[in-house]
Amino acid sequence: MSLKKDSFEEQESDITKETETSPKEVKVNRKEIFIDLLFYVASIIVCIYILPNYVIQRTIVDGPSMESTLMDGDNLYVEKISYRLNKLERFDIIVFYPYGRNKEDYYVKRIIGMPGETVQIINGEIYINGEVLEENYGNGPIEEPGRAAYPITLGEDEYFVMGDNRSVSKDSRDDKVGNVSKKNIGGKVIFRITPFSRFGLID
Repeated sequence: MSLKKDSFEEQESDITKETETSPKEVKVNRKEIFIDLLFYVASIIVCIYILPNYVIQRTIVDGPSMESTLMDGDNLYVEKISYRLNKLERFDIIVFYPYGRNKEDYYVKRIIGMPGETVQIINGEIYINGEVLEENYGNGPIEEPGRAAYPITLGEDEYFVMGDNRSVSKDSRDDKVGNVSKKNIGGKVIFRITPFSRFGLID
């Protein structure tokens, strides 16, 4: 009987040893939990603050000024890197704040004139540095040249923008909008989310 009892006690001791957690293991577990927590906090910060402010953001078209490329109510993705790296090109569609970033109003328009260029509209034709601009984005003729009836020379950080639906678009031809400064650009339109029938990249 004593042998059986001793054997049972030895087994119980072995089980106790297996289930005990050493201080070193506890320390490692706490470190892993802390690292996981940091990862989740960083992910939340990236998703809530960094992505929408510095990388990509969703926006909605309001009004007909970009028809028929963009329609009223279209949901778009706007990337915020190109303009920071001076990678914007002619005919890119941008989101900008015409009255400054401290105002909520934003417009969606197409870049026509690049920094340093001279823009003028004569008889419905767009001239860049004295030469007719070859483009086919306009939905209808340009009936109102506005301030572009006379040559407009853009600064080194300024763009001249127009809506594709040029008969109704309020853009750089209007004195209240004028040239668009780089500091007031919110990003470049790259993708349409909805409607799903027009889902895809934006030209």
